[in-house]
Amino acid sequence: MATNDPQELAREARARNYVRDLRSFYRLLGTAAMVLAITFTVNYLTSPGRWWFLWVAFGFGIALAFSGLNLLLKGRLFGAEWEERKIREYLERHSR
Repeated sequence: MATNDPQELAREARARNYVRDLRSFYRLLGTAAMVLAITFTVNYLTSPGRWWFLWVAFGFGIALAFSGLNLLLKGRLFGAEWEERKIREYLERHSR
């Protein structure tokens, strides 16, 4: 995009950041799937009565949950709109 509009440039930067975060989430998801498949196989072949690979699954589940929440909630709780509103409130309060 060849534009000099600051709002459009900021919007494009936010889109790039979102896509970068989404790619990181998918990479984590793929890594978790591969690691869990390997640890399940090793667990099944070495000690089928004790399912220790579930601890690995639990750890990856926590990581995926936090990563997914970060991706979904980014900018909603304390995003750019909130920041702008707080800046305006501060300036109004301290300009008198």
